[in-house]
Amino acid sequence: MNFAIFPPEASRQAHEVDLIFLALLAASVLILLGVLVTGIVFAVRYRRGSPAKRGQLPEWINREVEITWTVGTLFAFIFIFWFAGVTFLAEYKAPPNAEEIHVVGKQWMWKIEHPDGAREINELHVPMNVPIRLVMTSQDVIHSFFLPALRIKQDVVPGRYTTTSFNADRPGTYNLFCAEFCGRGHSTMGGRLIVETKANYQKWAQAQHHVMDVAGQGRALFTRMGCSGCHEQKDHTIAPDLAGLYAGYVQLTDGRVVRADDAYLRDSILQPTKDVVAGYKPIMPSFKNALSEGQLQLIIDYLKTLSGDGGTP
Repeated sequence: MNFAIFPPEASRQAHEVDLIFLALLAASVLILLGVLVTGIVFAVRYRRGSPAKRGQLPEWINREVEITWTVGTLFAFIFIFWFAGVTFLAEYKAPPNAEEIHVVGKQWMWKIEHPDGAREINELHVPMNVPIRLVMTSQDVIHSFFLPALRIKQDVVPGRYTTTSFNADRPGTYNLFCAEFCGRGHSTMGGRLIVETKANYQKWAQAQHHVMDVAGQGRALFTRMGCSGCHEQKDHTIAPDLAGLYAGYVQLTDGRVVRADDAYLRDSILQPTKDVVAGYKPIMPSFKNALSEGQLQLIIDYLKTLSGDGGTP
């Protein structure tokens, strides 16, 4: 019979999260034992009728004990805060070469699309020792993408993008859950994370039936929705040029300067009058009811391929 207190560790980050948990648990146990033992000793030693010496404590005891206790606790807290902060912030700082995978939560399934166009439902295949960046959104209600083996749990929110990243270093099949109650089918919204060696992952990827990569699909959708009619004109008098837009800076009509990230591109497609580029009129129609979450991601992926060095404010 196999009995495990913790889920398996499939990444270095999972090991570090477990260390934080065990450190906090050990500190809590030590403090509890210290308070408990001190309480028992004092209750016995200073019980009514005992010959124990009573009276004012020496001044140096009050001073030294208070300083030691306060400083020691402060440094312990700073260390734990630093270690935990570095560990958890690593989820949001994917390296530039990370493979970007799209995830859309929907009652009650996970829809996943890889850069080469391969699609999965409730399964996520990833290569071992390759940094992965997940860009996630929800089609209906709040979900939570939970991978216990990686110690990752990230809310997936409708109307916005959330991201997380990891680098799985142990091949195997692990659980995938939704950790946010999302309706009557919440308990069935699960799946598998499948970590494979690079060779096996390449075999799996080649066996998938996909006609076009996500950028190519986005390009086709960009043209089909009529976006190219305005944004690809040579003089760009009607709509701004999108080449080099992503990750650059945009001057708006109200004087603000914003960075053209995923959220900006999403808002510009769904709420085109929210952040109007300086020098242009707010004539672009909204595509709020014309595009699904998956289609929005495809167009944004296409726009990323047009990016240059970006600008400066």
